[in-house]
Amino acid sequence: MTWQQLKIETTKADAPRLEALLEEVGAAAVLMEDSADQPLLEPPPGATPLWDATRVIGIFTIDSEVDAVVEFLEAQLGHKLASHRIEVLEDKDWVRAWMDHYHPMCFGDRLWVVPSWTPPPRPDAINLMLDPGLAFGTGTHPTTALCLEWLDSLDLRDKVVIDYGCGSGILAVAALLLGAREAWCVDNDPQALTATCNNAAHNGVADRVHTFMPDAMPEAVRADVIVANILAGPLAMLAPKLAAHSHAGTEIALSGIIRPQVEELREVYGQWFEMNGLAIKEEDWCRLSGRYR
Repeated sequence: MTWQQLKIETTKADAPRLEALLEEVGAAAVLMEDSADQPLLEPPPGATPLWDATRVIGIFTIDSEVDAVVEFLEAQLGHKLASHRIEVLEDKDWVRAWMDHYHPMCFGDRLWVVPSWTPPPRPDAINLMLDPGLAFGTGTHPTTALCLEWLDSLDLRDKVVIDYGCGSGILAVAALLLGAREAWCVDNDPQALTATCNNAAHNGVADRVHTFMPDAMPEAVRADVIVANILAGPLAMLAPKLAAHSHAGTEIALSGIIRPQVEELREVYGQWFEMNGLAIKEEDWCRLSGRYR
């Protein structure tokens, strides 16, 4: 299959925002690479190193309107992209590039996320073997890392989990490996549901994963733990739905948000939840967490 890639020259500060926008607009994958031959020291576990001059690459299907993507990015950023180009490439080229950039990462005290083609660095740890395919969620983005660290901090034994906006299924599978009884996974992209099932099978938890498009999610499901790593706008609209899937004591974590969006979401979710937990990672990416009253 033939693909297109949009290469954008940017800065360390702007790269995470561009990554999030490319994911939002439907890129099949997003890569980052050094554009100025700057060496980096070995990062600590779970950290995502970035170069001062970073090249962000969005991968799109050949029939995608990438010019329209550029217009969307410029509208969201409020300025023209300083330097960018669109190239055509074969499937094998971008898959290899993605694999070269993805390495095992540690989250919290127990959990490792390991590419399916790489031996686990700690075989005795809880190792989530991941092959995202054409769905998002590898642990490299700060918002995913925040959610994985939160899950690792909980006692998930025998808990029911909802992963809303599941992407690759990384959060649901992590919860199951950490002791949850079952995970209900929701996404509006069929490829995400396929990737979730594949990753669940690869980690031996397929029999405890249930996948649904948003309209098909059973209303009767009540979760002990809810995690939603999306964006601030959709999270605000989802508040009544996620509250309806809760019971007294349900733990919830919201991510995919930046610091200026926290108070608005705290107010929206505060109608049902005590939203007292806030964690902030690099570039002001945040996780807001709380408990259903």
